[in-house]
Amino acid sequence: MGEADAGRVATPATGRQRQRRGRPGVDRYGWLRRIVSLDPERDHQEIVRISSGFEFPWDYRKALEFALFRTYCTPSVSALLDATGEFAHRPQKRYDDTAILMAELAEHGYDSDRGRQALRVINRMHGRYVISDEDMRYVLSTFVYEPVRWVERFGWRPLTDHERLAAFHFYREVGRRMGIREIPDSYEEFERFNVEYERAHFRYGETNRHIGQYTVDLFVSWFPRPLRPLVRRCVVAMLDEPVRKSFGFRPAPAWLRRLVPAALRARSAVVRLLPPRRSSRLAHDRHNRTYPGYPTGYTIAELGAPEPTDIDPRWLARRPKK
Repeated sequence: MGEADAGRVATPATGRQRQRRGRPGVDRYGWLRRIVSLDPERDHQEIVRISSGFEFPWDYRKALEFALFRTYCTPSVSALLDATGEFAHRPQKRYDDTAILMAELAEHGYDSDRGRQALRVINRMHGRYVISDEDMRYVLSTFVYEPVRWVERFGWRPLTDHERLAAFHFYREVGRRMGIREIPDSYEEFERFNVEYERAHFRYGETNRHIGQYTVDLFVSWFPRPLRPLVRRCVVAMLDEPVRKSFGFRPAPAWLRRLVPAALRARSAVVRLLPPRRSSRLAHDRHNRTYPGYPTGYTIAELGAPEPTDIDPRWLARRPKK
């Protein structure tokens, strides 16, 4: 993606006049104008903060839910997650902790005090276990490309190249601070890695099914009981074939696989008519279920799973002494 491409902006035709005369938080395309005034490499933290906190907060949250879903399609990843027992015993806390840590990084920046605290927690949790660099790179790549793909399908406006590139630069810097090696140097190269990894590693595994089922059960639990059977089928309808087969889930009916994306596109048409968001939703998610009163009532250092006490020591990076 060249310099000329990075400056290209896909602006809905109906919004061009408002974009030219608007201001961030005042007119519908004011934040977009702010984004394209920034440099996607130098200012990537600010672009990610605006895009995920003001322009597409719901879309980014849902995209990252399904991004994590994809990481469970690799048996080497799902087997470790299954061994920790976190998904079986504390799925909501694990989900909320992950969401908070990612939000802290995007809202405050990875080199801020809060960002460094979040990275320490992330590195502390990953450092306990034996995880391959390739698996770590893949998980990181999903945080770049799954939100891009989601917004391209269901966002209220197209993403700009600034936003795509900023996401790449942002998570590459996060990955470096996590000690992940051999992160590709370009957006396109990292995307090729993402696609090739899935082609090589996605396959059915019993632990995939366990973690996938725990995750579906978690998503379904957020809805009133009478709606849960339909929600369960809707979640499966959103999974593409490689993901569905990796979990061993039965396919959703064809009509539902058409209806769910159509409903999400209808939602985007409504959102397009709404006024711009004036405050970031990144670190102020009212739907957090683990920490009442969020965004207060927790400290970053206390997030994450406790030290494992009942796990096969082969998974541990530092095996206990006999």
